[in-house]
Amino acid sequence: MAEPAIAAATSAEPLWGRAVEAWRWGRHNLDDPVGPLLAEHVLLSYASVLIGLALAVPLGVLCVRFRAFYAPVLGSVNALYAVPSLALFFLLLPYTAFSPWTAIIPLALYTLAILVPNVVDGLDQVPHHVRQAAVAMGFGPLRRLLRVELPVAVPVIIAGLRVASVATISMVSVASLVGLGGLGGIILTYGFARDFAAPVVVGIALSVALAFATDGLLVLAQRALTPWARDRGPARRRGRAARRRAADTTAARAGEGAAA
Repeated sequence: MAEPAIAAATSAEPLWGRAVEAWRWGRHNLDDPVGPLLAEHVLLSYASVLIGLALAVPLGVLCVRFRAFYAPVLGSVNALYAVPSLALFFLLLPYTAFSPWTAIIPLALYTLAILVPNVVDGLDQVPHHVRQAAVAMGFGPLRRLLRVELPVAVPVIIAGLRVASVATISMVSVASLVGLGGLGGIILTYGFARDFAAPVVVGIALSVALAFATDGLLVLAQRALTPWARDRGPARRRGRAARRRAADTTAARAGEGAAA
């Protein structure tokens, strides 16, 4: 019985040693290269997602207003998503050189495959009576879109934004093959190229941490943009409690009637 425990402890030692080594390497190289490459990763990821969102919202509104456009638009963004990112990076190099746009443009286009359907689904879920109430209050099409339809669609849009953000953060590392890529540069240049595990662990850990942090920020943003959803939970619980009390009262009366 002691041999498996000894073997497990022995195999765990290298993992713990690599974690400690990665921590020391990351702390020692925080100013250069970890800090600047982490900032570059954040810039490339967030800029791509924000540009994708800025393109997806008008495209989604257009597809909702004119349904004939939805199938061609969805097919086009899905076709773009099927193109390998590395190929797009190299195709853009003659035009954008080694600027951040070489990574931002393809990554922003990739987000459309996720964001456009979510914008359309979110706007489709706006209840018809809500739109009718806005019209009755004198809201024009643009005002109704900005003040009623988009706020109601926020939870669905942010759900797509969360998926697109995490996917983009993971794909940014591929751009390190063309001289960009943020944390991918730590993994490729300082890790694989030197056969050194610590930078690889640091790059992966920071990428995962950035994805979790971004997802948490989007959850907080959704809560801030949809205050009515926070109030719905207590109201729903109060409604369930009232229904239970009513059911108990009805059952008690029925029991009294049967006893009489």
